[in-house]
Amino acid sequence: MYDRDVDVPRLVARYQLDDPNLPAPLAAATDRVANATGAPFNSVGLNYYRNGRDSVAPHNDHLYEIIAPYPIALISLGATRLMTIRTKSRPRRNLDIDLEDGSLLLMSYETQLHYDHGVPKTRTPVGSRISIAIRVRPLMRS
Repeated sequence: MYDRDVDVPRLVARYQLDDPNLPAPLAAATDRVANATGAPFNSVGLNYYRNGRDSVAPHNDHLYEIIAPYPIALISLGATRLMTIRTKSRPRRNLDIDLEDGSLLLMSYETQLHYDHGVPKTRTPVGSRISIAIRVRPLMRS
């Protein structure tokens, strides 16, 4: 982060969708989202928020890590957590969304150009949550 190595305040994992070790439930979930959106997803990331101390700071996805014009799909499993979405330019506007168990949030590619999103820390007791982030990423060259 900002050219420094720091601990990630949540547990993370990532798979390519053609990975033979991709767990079957992840394959099924990404297939359902791909069929509903028509996007050729090829990557799935997992974020495990253990409690209210785990978070992700406001950010946008790196544009070189995703392909236009495809959306980013977020599936939430477990405890409800707040996601904040805020404009990058003035006038500053914030939108708070409760990501509930089983919910699907689609963010367009253009969202990454104009908005930041994050999951803030909370002092309110909250259970664990898994966020499944499904993306179309550039193919890795070997």
